[in-house]
Amino acid sequence: MEMINRYYHRTQSSENTETLESVEVSEETESTRSLILHNDDVHSFTEVISLLVQYCNHTEEQAEQCAWITHFRGKCTVKQGRRSELTPPYKSLQKEGLSVSIE
Repeated sequence: MEMINRYYHRTQSSENTETLESVEVSEETESTRSLILHNDDVHSFTEVISLLVQYCNHTEEQAEQCAWITHFRGKCTVKQGRRSELTPPYKSLQKEGLSVSIE
């Protein structure tokens, strides 16, 4: 995705007058995504918490809160970032058998 940012540059001429010049800068951006953990009836709370700590760098408390939210609401955002940042933990959690998605 390409994003155009407009910046203004102030210049001063030799006659002591100021001029504002508009400068457009094109930047490639990647939108923020969410790594979603979906509820299942296979994994225990202990397993889920351990995997979130291991692969998402959660604290024990964070991981436990995510496990409870997933249990009661059916899903929980466990990490946000660019797709390229979310892909490694996504693949690792999926390989461990958890139901995850990137949205």
